[in-house]
Amino acid sequence: MDYISGEDFFKVDMRVGEIVEASEVEGSEKLIKMMVDFGELGIKTVFSGIKKHYQPEQLMGKKTVFVVNVTPKKVMGQESEAMIVGADDDEGAMSLLLMEKEMKNGARVY
Repeated sequence: MDYISGEDFFKVDMRVGEIVEASEVEGSEKLIKMMVDFGELGIKTVFSGIKKHYQPEQLMGKKTVFVVNVTPKKVMGQESEAMIVGADDDEGAMSLLLMEKEMKNGARVY
């Protein structure tokens, strides 16, 4: 395990985002394209390789955690502006981190 300082951890800007649109990406077996509402930060495009675990219709309206200060990356010719946070195990299962209580879009995650 590589350790980071608390100072480094707090550089990661994690926010609650509501998935307002989700669709399969033509030509990809792994990717789902999402439009995510981050409140005051606006709506951002996010691509994620979670299609094996989730279908687009399962994601609609879900609020989960995203890292919003990653460098944007070109994916299938479009820009992905954030990274979704999830957990996986050694057996191939994957789960998004869903909000237990109602949180406003864009709320900080610590």
